[in-house]
Amino acid sequence: MNKSPQVDRYIHDRLPPNDQWPELILPNHFQQRIPLNCANLLLDRRLEEGLGSKTAFVSKCISWSYSELYERTCRMAHVLTNDFGVQPGNRVLIRGPNSPTLAAIWIAIQKIGAIAVTTMSLLRSRELAKIIEKAKPILAVCDCSIVDELRKSIQANPHACEILTYDESGGELENRMIHHPEAFENCSTFSDDISLIGFTSGTTGEPKGTIHFHRDVMSVCETVAEHIIHPVPNDIFISTAPLAFTFGLGGLVLFPLYGGSTSVLNGRYSPEELLDAFEKYKATICFTVPTFYQKMARLAEKKNFANLRMSISSGEALAQSVKTEWLHASGQGLTELLGSTEMLHAFIGPTEEQIPPETIGKAIPGYRVAILGNEGEHLPTNEIGHLAVKGPTACRYLEDSRQKDYVQFGWNITGDACSLDKNGYVIYHTRVDDMIISSGYNISGIEVENVLLENPKVSECAVIGTRDPERGQVVTAYIVPKDQPKDETGYIEDLQSFVRSRLAPYKYPRKIKILTDLPRNESGKLQRFRLKE
Repeated sequence: MNKSPQVDRYIHDRLPPNDQWPELILPNHFQQRIPLNCANLLLDRRLEEGLGSKTAFVSKCISWSYSELYERTCRMAHVLTNDFGVQPGNRVLIRGPNSPTLAAIWIAIQKIGAIAVTTMSLLRSRELAKIIEKAKPILAVCDCSIVDELRKSIQANPHACEILTYDESGGELENRMIHHPEAFENCSTFSDDISLIGFTSGTTGEPKGTIHFHRDVMSVCETVAEHIIHPVPNDIFISTAPLAFTFGLGGLVLFPLYGGSTSVLNGRYSPEELLDAFEKYKATICFTVPTFYQKMARLAEKKNFANLRMSISSGEALAQSVKTEWLHASGQGLTELLGSTEMLHAFIGPTEEQIPPETIGKAIPGYRVAILGNEGEHLPTNEIGHLAVKGPTACRYLEDSRQKDYVQFGWNITGDACSLDKNGYVIYHTRVDDMIISSGYNISGIEVENVLLENPKVSECAVIGTRDPERGQVVTAYIVPKDQPKDETGYIEDLQSFVRSRLAPYKYPRKIKILTDLPRNESGKLQRFRLKE
C-alpha cells in the first residue's frame, strides 16, 4: 500500500479504534484507497473546465475569479510550507470572520496536505485553549482584528504555536505572499488522509474534535450538492453560518466550488442586512437558521426575491409557522436539512419536490437511516426512537470517550428523537436529551414550541423540561413577546390556554418565563443548554 504523505501522524494515531467505527457505505470509487486531494477537485479542476474568469468569491471589498483564487491559494501554500515549515499532517488553526481570505486559507491548507482546524471568531481565550490543547496546531492563522484572544490562549497553553495574521487589505500574510509564485504542486494525499477537524461543543461545553478525510469532503458534495442543491455556475451562494461550522463550510465553500458557482463571503449579518444582500449580490441559494427566516419574513415587504431559487434551513427544528411566513413573504418554500458536525454535513432532506408537510424528507441518496430502540432494535412505523444513520461519512472523534455514545450497533446515533412514516419519510420530534418526561408522559418541546409560535403575540420561544418534585419535570416555556405585555400574568395565562386548546392537557407549559431574547450561538442556533443552567 502506498504510504500517506501526511508525515505528522499525531491525529491519525488518535483516531478511534476500528471497533468503534460505524459501518460505512462507500460509493464504488471510494471502495479502495485512491489518490485524492479535495483542493484538486474543488478548485484546480474548475480552471481545467474553463471557468477561470468566472467569479469564485465576492465580499464587500473583494471579488476574485477562479483564476485569481487559484493564484492566491498557491501563494498562501508557499507561505505555509516555505516560511513556516508546515508539513503534511500538521494542524493549522484558522480564526476569523467569514471572508474570501479565510476561505482561501482553508483551501491552501488542503493543497499542502495539512489539517484545517477552523474556529469561531467569537471564542474567548479559555475556549480556544481547549481546542489548541486537543489539536496541537503548529501554526495559527488569524484575522488581525481578533488576534488578542488567540495570543492569550497560546500564552496560557503548554503547546505553543506560531501566529500568522491577515486582514482583507493586507497584513503579514499578504506581505509574504507577494514573494512567492502563483503555482503550487498540491500534496498527493489519499482518500483516507485527514482534511479537517471540526470542533463541536454539544451541550457540555467540552469541545469534541470530529475528524474528516478528503473523501468525506467530496462525499458531501456528491450527496448533498448533487441530490438536494444541484449547483450550477450561475448560482450565487450566501449564508450567515461561520466557516467554522461545517454547515457554513459546505454552504459557502464546498458546494459553490463544486458547482463552479459564486460564494458571497462577508462577516456577520443582521436579518435586515441579509435581505439587502439578496438584492445586492443577486443571491440564488441561501443557507441560514429558522430564526433568520422568521425575522426576514417580517421585514420582507417590498424586497426582491426574484433571483432566490432555494432557501435552506438547518441548525434547529423548523416550525410550520416559519415555513408559512417565509412562503408568504418570498413566494417559495423552505428546504430543511438535518445533519451534524460528526457526519460533516446533511444526511436527511427533501429529495423530491413534494414531501408530507410534517416530515423533513428521507435519507439523502448515499445515506441510510433507521429508528432504533435503546437496545439497538429497529422500531416500527410511527414509533419514536433514536435516529441512526450510515453513509459515506461518519463520526470519528479525536481521542474522546464520547465516541462510544455516538457510534452504537454499527450506526451513528445522532441524538435526535425521530420516527418514520409508512413511506419512509422522517418525522423530527426533538433532541433526545431535550425530551421532556412529565408524570410519565413523553413530551416533545419542539411540538409545544410550534404551537406557541402560531400565537401572534409570540415572536420567539424555546421549551425545555425543568425539575419538579412531584412530576419529575414540567414543561417550561421561555417566550420573547412581539410586544412587551402590560399585564404579564394575563399574557402567560392566555398562552397557557392557547396551548391547552390545541394539544393534550399534559403538554401545556406550566411555567412560562418572559425574556427579551434567547441565547444563541454565532450562527444563530438556539443554545437550549444555557436555559437549563
